[in-house]
Amino acid sequence: MRAMVLTEPGQPLQLVDRPIPNPGPTQVLLRVKACGICRTDLHIVDGELAHPVLPLIPGHQIVGTVVETGAQIQRFRVGDRLGVPWLGRTCGQCRYCRRGQENLCDAAQFTGYQLDGGYADYTVADEQFCFPIPTGYPDLQAAPLLCAGLIGYRSYGMIGAAETVGFYGFGSAAHILSQVACYEGRQVYAFTRTGDRSGQAFALSLGAVWAGSSEESPPVPLDAAIIFAPIGPLVPQALKAVAKGGTVVCAGIHMSEIPSFAYDLLWGERVLRSVANLTRQDGDAFLKLAPKVPVQTEVQVFPLEATNQALEMLRQGRIRGSAVVVME
Repeated sequence: MRAMVLTEPGQPLQLVDRPIPNPGPTQVLLRVKACGICRTDLHIVDGELAHPVLPLIPGHQIVGTVVETGAQIQRFRVGDRLGVPWLGRTCGQCRYCRRGQENLCDAAQFTGYQLDGGYADYTVADEQFCFPIPTGYPDLQAAPLLCAGLIGYRSYGMIGAAETVGFYGFGSAAHILSQVACYEGRQVYAFTRTGDRSGQAFALSLGAVWAGSSEESPPVPLDAAIIFAPIGPLVPQALKAVAKGGTVVCAGIHMSEIPSFAYDLLWGERVLRSVANLTRQDGDAFLKLAPKVPVQTEVQVFPLEATNQALEMLRQGRIRGSAVVVME
């Protein structure tokens, strides 16, 4: 099979030929149809997330068809269309797993980080960490739901009953979650890079009531804000924008240094919190909700051989919606 492989952080992925992997007893072998490109992939490729298992096939928003099953498989059959997310395996026994916080498991392994991912013609995945793809979603449109959607939805769940919500960084996750927020009757305020008129117009087209640069103040105090961009200085900026009692959620797995800020920005029972990874319960809930909205993902498509180009465009903020790699 063809695979895009990371051999050294900071270097481009290499297109290589590899043997098709054999599924273990609890694994399925998938022929990959599409794999979304996530900013976390950039953090891994650029060396901002330490200790990836090298050489590594990145990619953790995988849509594929089962072509072979392990001896103990019970949930799925050959021909089923499945999605593989970031969370690839947990211990199931630690205190986090036992109390429903498997996203915090210290022994967790992640797709495209410790486990080979989806920038390849084939991949294997544990059946317990795969999701059936909702009927009606083509492969391309389904791929971004599996991380931008799932972890975005977990972050969105932290804002409670907020009526006015700001999204800092209007990329793949925000373009999905803004549709959910509008469906639920909330007002969305979109914050983009300075001068990104196209991104602001995109946000308004998806139902945002206001769009501006991340350096601007919204026209009304926000009940909550979610920071999708991995930019530490946005934290005090978002705290300034939320009203007393408001919540600021840091949704990324990596963020640049957060500058010091006056206690006044946090005072007034404002809440600042992070979100880590996802649980399978998040996946089940979001994939049931998405068709009801219905969430429509906008994608830019790249062949497998152009994965490095797609990563560079994401690095430069030149992707509208989501980037997706296709194998055929």
